[in-house]
Amino acid sequence: MLSVGVFAGILGALLGLGGGIVVTPILVIGFNLPIHYAIGASIVAVIATSSGASIAYLKDDLLNIRTAMFLEIFTTVGALLGAILAGFFAPIWLNFFFGILLMYQAFRMWRKLYGKQVSETVAKPNQLAHKLQLNASYYDKALGKQIDYHVENVFLGSLIMLWAGLASGLLGIGSGMFKVFAMDSVMKMPLKPSSATSNLMMGVTASASALVYFFNGTVRADIAVPIALGIIVGATIGARMMPHVSTRHLRQLFIPVVGLAGIQLLLKACNITLY
Repeated sequence: MLSVGVFAGILGALLGLGGGIVVTPILVIGFNLPIHYAIGASIVAVIATSSGASIAYLKDDLLNIRTAMFLEIFTTVGALLGAILAGFFAPIWLNFFFGILLMYQAFRMWRKLYGKQVSETVAKPNQLAHKLQLNASYYDKALGKQIDYHVENVFLGSLIMLWAGLASGLLGIGSGMFKVFAMDSVMKMPLKPSSATSNLMMGVTASASALVYFFNGTVRADIAVPIALGIIVGATIGARMMPHVSTRHLRQLFIPVVGLAGIQLLLKACNITLY
């Protein structure tokens, strides 16, 4: 379980996905654990990934804290609405909708990577982003230069964050992929700050959810503790690796992970489960 935690922490920190997408299937398939205990450990895994990675990203100045705190408002409202409305919506259609959205995200990243425009799209200055002071810069160690970037489509990105929180509350899934999608594809932030900022935001969201899982008895210490310890180590390693990895290689790693997650949601919509 420590090894699983280290692997999940590295992958989660690199891609801004929290590590839960790795932990849950491995615990269910590899360790033959009931799904509700695996999900409880997965929630703890998200917090551990966020804690381990965010410290390193803060030191490397990759975090856009103002953007994270602004968008977290919409994610939190969406999560609360999702929890309230969970009994009124059929999960089949929700799984189908969000599965299609993830497949679209994978396709957009594939086009950005292998299409005509390989380089990062430079966003245009946005008046709302300027007023909220969301624009920032970071030093790309892979390129060896300082990169200034502007945040675009703030309203649309906030709307997607609302839907990301709604997905979390309704389906009980991590919303890191949707957060990266909103910041990278819609708001035109570079992928590295998008992944780093997503890591910070997921820890805030998951902390509230973890209390519910803790009090209903699905967070077992003998499972969650070794997973969390491994993830903190792995997330620290992944966060140290990420500034030195090229954006192209990050996208090459991100595409299959997001694509598989989208396929999994579509299979759930058809009442087919992989684990």
